[in-house]
Amino acid sequence: MTEAEADIGTVYLIGSGPGDPDLLTVKAKRLLETCDVVLHDKLPGPEILESLPDDAEDVGKRAGGERTSQAEINERLVALAREGNDVARLKGGDPFVFGRGGEEAEYLADHEVPFEVVPAVTSAVAAPAVAGIPVTHRDHASSVSFVTGHEDPTKPESVVDWEALAATGGTIVVLMGVGRLPDYTAALLEAGMAPETPVALVERGTWPGQRVATGTLETIVDVRDEAGIEPPAVTVIGDVAGTRKRVLEFLANEREQGGDRIENGGN
Repeated sequence: MTEAEADIGTVYLIGSGPGDPDLLTVKAKRLLETCDVVLHDKLPGPEILESLPDDAEDVGKRAGGERTSQAEINERLVALAREGNDVARLKGGDPFVFGRGGEEAEYLADHEVPFEVVPAVTSAVAAPAVAGIPVTHRDHASSVSFVTGHEDPTKPESVVDWEALAATGGTIVVLMGVGRLPDYTAALLEAGMAPETPVALVERGTWPGQRVATGTLETIVDVRDEAGIEPPAVTVIGDVAGTRKRVLEFLANEREQGGDRIENGGN
């Protein structure tokens, strides 16, 4: 190993979990406190972001739609590590679940920068869970599919096969899909999924002010509009979403988060 190789820092691709600081892993917390530099997105959750060092760099979306491109982030990670810094790259949820962590890992490897992945609880599971919705259930769903509602905009068309998903009979969890909710609910209805299929929207799951709205595949777009559900939110489609109403009375998570709930559009 050359002297230059010995001096290079390590990049840690860290998942923050769904946003509740109590759900941050012990390892993630230690690295955020000890790394030389922290680069973070917007979605780790407000309390986690407030706990970061004052010089932590925001590389997420900013006011007015301004954002740091993925290419810039990749180059920044390499440059910082080559300066001898250990770098904490903090992401919402898990870095390898729609977090572009895989792209960053490949870029770091291509540039011979050592890195380590620090997994976390993905919001695709955690947000439904704190709303009282299991993504699998022996009586309702033996499979679960995770789908992004925000595909690469350079793709000529969606590569998500909604017809195949409708035929699985399992749970469908859509991340980053609030804006495109009318598109994929219509696609699932057209593919033959029952209009009365339960659907839940969990906005800011585990964050202060978490909100939950429920309806059916046929009504959920109106529910979203009436409730004013906004990103970040997770959509849960399938019979498991209907189990929520049976546990609500004793669901302590929701009392702790202090958010609103809109059941069947508030009716």
